[in-house]
Amino acid sequence: MFVARKLLKRFDHNTERETALGIESRTWGKLVQIQALRKKPPQTFSAMPAPQAPVPVIPVILSGGAGTRLWPLSRETAPKPSMPLPDGETLLAKTAARALAVAGVADFVTVTNREYYFHTKDAYAGVRDRLPPKTSYLLEPFGRNTAPAVALAALWAQRRHGGNAVLLVLPADHLIRDHAGFASAVARASTLAQAGSLVTFGIAPTHPETGFGYIECGATLPGDGPPAFKAVRFVEKPEQDKARAYLAAGNYAWNSGMFCFTVDAVLAAFERHAPAVLDAVRGIVESGDAPTLEIDAKRFADAPDISLDYAIMEKASAEGAVAVVRGTFDWSDVGSWQAMAELTEADGDGNRGQGERVTIATRGTYVHAGDRVVATVGVENMVIVDTPDAVLVAHRDHLQRVKDVVGELKARGHESYRLHKTVARPWGAYTVLEEAPGFKIKRIEVKPGAALSLQLHHRRSEHWVVVAGIAKVTRGEDTFVVNANGSTYIPVETKHRLENPAAEPLVMIEVQCGDYLGEDDIVRFDDKYGRVPG
Repeated sequence: MFVARKLLKRFDHNTERETALGIESRTWGKLVQIQALRKKPPQTFSAMPAPQAPVPVIPVILSGGAGTRLWPLSRETAPKPSMPLPDGETLLAKTAARALAVAGVADFVTVTNREYYFHTKDAYAGVRDRLPPKTSYLLEPFGRNTAPAVALAALWAQRRHGGNAVLLVLPADHLIRDHAGFASAVARASTLAQAGSLVTFGIAPTHPETGFGYIECGATLPGDGPPAFKAVRFVEKPEQDKARAYLAAGNYAWNSGMFCFTVDAVLAAFERHAPAVLDAVRGIVESGDAPTLEIDAKRFADAPDISLDYAIMEKASAEGAVAVVRGTFDWSDVGSWQAMAELTEADGDGNRGQGERVTIATRGTYVHAGDRVVATVGVENMVIVDTPDAVLVAHRDHLQRVKDVVGELKARGHESYRLHKTVARPWGAYTVLEEAPGFKIKRIEVKPGAALSLQLHHRRSEHWVVVAGIAKVTRGEDTFVVNANGSTYIPVETKHRLENPAAEPLVMIEVQCGDYLGEDDIVRFDDKYGRVPG
């Protein structure tokens, strides 16, 4: 060390002299390093940057519909998402489970009609333990198509998660069994979305389908995972010859109606292509921040009735801003009775169905038997759907016209287009057993701990007979209990309420008497489910 220090001193004063001393090059190199360290300013160390938080993924479930193509099993008050499939589960419940299996879910938003709110919560019961702490419901007073619904969800997510959050928009009525394949496609779409693309999911066509729209795919996009392409254009539901041409071309995909984009990207697209939609819904979101938002009807009526495809996706694709992830998973929109039939196994004659059936000399026929035996003899290629109050008999070649039946019933004012015999309510359900001029008989079942609203009727009285459970009854100023095999009477123009205080369901028979027995003859004063007008 002493020798090195001495040599260093000599190096400082006269480099040439040190060289003349014939110091070995190895020693010289060490001395130069020491000198460089002396002259170099002290090195400062900054803290390591904190790891970036993962981008939140927010599934947005669009749940609604008019219940036309799968009538009579689907009705306006119980549309396709809440209709039980052959396995007993609903499409809505399956969609929720599939969405919650995606990585990075930070919030869960459902846009639905306020009339479906409690049905929706019931459908989510099976995945309740998987729902994130932030779970939101945006309740529409009436349908305004998908563009206003997505704009609402985007503004909602912006307030809660910022503009970088990724929205995964999913219709509630699609069936996908391959959850792993779906999750892989979502991961690919999320990466493209974070790079700025508006992403849609295309489905590889298996036949020349005329009931779906198509997307023409262009250049292949780089990246790992399922194939992705630039979207060239969106095509309306084609005629048969064009559908065959699209299938043969190989670069067309069915338009699934599922989307993925960041909040900032989709709001910028609305600003550019559909500012009227954004302007109409912006004030709605700014008016509330609770997990459940009841959308103001007057404001919502100003929103254009337009789909997301028409509002922004078609226009954005013309600018090269849309990517298509071509899903390799199975997919069905269960959009007809033919699609529903394919969810069941066929016998040797191609017959399918549910319930108790007898088939004699029958081929290629689907039968949905409800509470009765349905027998077919000598028929082919038929669809027969039996429910307690309506029966559909249709040829397979005309299933797209089932919606015309619903239109005709609606024109006649017949309630079977919108209501089942059994109608779900937040507190339970009721079934109309018989109805004629002057009277209506119902079976009413009330969930444990549930209660009907405090209400009165102007034009009917009600007789209640408890057949199972315990009823807590409010009638006027009195409150009392009615046990099984007991009864009570509710006069016209009398405030009343029915509650179930027990841990078991309450079942009772109600006989209504009066000159008008419509469900709209009701005045609510108090309701735990928020059905009292503000």
